[in-house]
Amino acid sequence: MRAMLPDAGGSVLPGEAPEPEPADDEVLIAVEAYSVNRGETFQLDGRLDRRRPGWRPGKDVAGTVVRSAADGTGPAAGARVVAHPPASGWAERVAVPVHSVAALPDSIDAVTAAALPLAGITALRLLRAAGPVAGRRLLITGASGGVGHYVTELAASSGAAVTAVSSTPERGAQLLELGAAGIVTSPADARGPYDVVLESVGGASLPAALARLAPGGLLVWFGQASRTPVALDFFDFFDGPAQARIAHFDYTRADTTYAAELATLIRLVAGGRLHPEIGTVRDWSRTAEVIEDIRGRRVRGNAVLTVG
Repeated sequence: MRAMLPDAGGSVLPGEAPEPEPADDEVLIAVEAYSVNRGETFQLDGRLDRRRPGWRPGKDVAGTVVRSAADGTGPAAGARVVAHPPASGWAERVAVPVHSVAALPDSIDAVTAAALPLAGITALRLLRAAGPVAGRRLLITGASGGVGHYVTELAASSGAAVTAVSSTPERGAQLLELGAAGIVTSPADARGPYDVVLESVGGASLPAALARLAPGGLLVWFGQASRTPVALDFFDFFDGPAQARIAHFDYTRADTTYAAELATLIRLVAGGRLHPEIGTVRDWSRTAEVIEDIRGRRVRGNAVLTVG
């Protein structure tokens, strides 16, 4: 079958891959659309040392089940689905455990669905890690990305007063429409204090955001998009928020089954309560081009490729 294969330059090339061989608890999906995430660009360029022999990228897919699971669980052949495989989704077909697949209603197309899994699951689990947000002040950095977009809309609709950090006011404009109480271009410009900070940029962003926590506040650290390591000075805490807490977050650590969250995301989209921001839709032959546009921050929201 045709698939996108990692190349030596940190990108992908079209090529041939073996047909998937589903396990008894896996369905075989004919992929109609997939999304490219920033984390996958890190894997491709070696920034995340998670590549295994035979590894191919692809964690967000939507399509049609062409073979149901041998153990009788999960959707039947012919069902439209959204799925979150561990890898290998940038291909004509992919095998996915039934615990990471959810049915799609006719009202949601494959392009919209493909923009949901990784960013949407991360947003749901981040907000669980943050605790109840109704009536609380929340600051999120890197808010123009897919995760930030979903967190802003979900938190605002739950009653949080969200301040979103976006690189430019233009990139943050849609976040105001989704319920953000304010937009700033740097955490240093945020007034605070905040009960919760969700930080994903790294570098100087984390210390600046940490200084804006309320006493006893929580900072959840879930990424380092700038690729710049964070430096913290312990003595700065004496002038900062008393009893501030920092929690590391990895959406895969607590649970590696995703069907429930995928079903929740689909329900929210179908009900008009969640609105994916799709910055570009292109044929999958242009995947390498999209990867470079994501690295150059030329895509706002999700980038979706259609397989045809």
